[in-house]
Amino acid sequence: MVYLYFNFLILLATTVFAWTPVVLWHGMGDSCCNPLSLGRIIQHIKDSLPGVHVVSLQIGNNIIEDTENSFFMNVNLQVDEACKQLKSDPLLSSGYNAIGFSQGAQFLRAVAQRCPNPKVKNLISLGGQHQGVYGLPHCFYSKHKWCDYLRKMLNVGAYWSWVQDQFVQAEYWHDPLNEEEYKEHSYFLADINNERHLNMTYRDNLLSLDNFVLVKFDNDTMVQPVESEWFGFYTPGQAVQITTLQDSDLYKNDTLGLKALDEAGKLHFLSVQGDHLRFTEKWFSKNIINPYLSK
Repeated sequence: MVYLYFNFLILLATTVFAWTPVVLWHGMGDSCCNPLSLGRIIQHIKDSLPGVHVVSLQIGNNIIEDTENSFFMNVNLQVDEACKQLKSDPLLSSGYNAIGFSQGAQFLRAVAQRCPNPKVKNLISLGGQHQGVYGLPHCFYSKHKWCDYLRKMLNVGAYWSWVQDQFVQAEYWHDPLNEEEYKEHSYFLADINNERHLNMTYRDNLLSLDNFVLVKFDNDTMVQPVESEWFGFYTPGQAVQITTLQDSDLYKNDTLGLKALDEAGKLHFLSVQGDHLRFTEKWFSKNIINPYLSK
């Protein structure tokens, strides 16, 4: 009898609360469904929001390809594939909340800017590198040969066309000592940050968000500089001093709409006292699920 009553309550909750679907995109070296990472997050979201539709993007025919593509598939092609998957899902037609983990955060931002249908309502970035990185001190699998190979390639020729075309991390490599080369040859990041030319569609689509949440991990040993997680970056011409988002031309000229979002109370800055993507389920419920996913 107790079991039946419990099931009735779950069914009632599912019926009464039409949760907005949730879309996830994993980070470098991870996969859509790793039980130790996104698999655990998916289950926590479903436990918190019974009946919610959750999509964890898989780029490739299987988990192995999905992991490999996080290193070796052109990001623009990945974003195109993600847009196709999301548009073909009828359960997302009324919109969805998006959560990006590490590099998956800037990839989902590209989805929001390039593919407004279905609409992204709340865009949540967990450790995303929105101004790129200048250094690759750690991968999730730091001893893997891919990581060492990537470090060497990025340090030598991040903006060579064939490196940009084949190495994901090169596409958001941002060299503050060579700003013009970065803007000219960055296949992905310079484009979605409106640094090549002003794409008003990107700006308008970002402005359509209900909320844009940026989570920075204060003790991050993976992202250099960590301020990139809040759209800050090294001041051009050197790699020591940081220019915050609010002091940057990107904000002052508002070419991406971040200033307008901020002034409208839709741009949120959160921080976690931990290393890259180190957070508890309690923190995730309090700061992400309750304020942004449960409405």
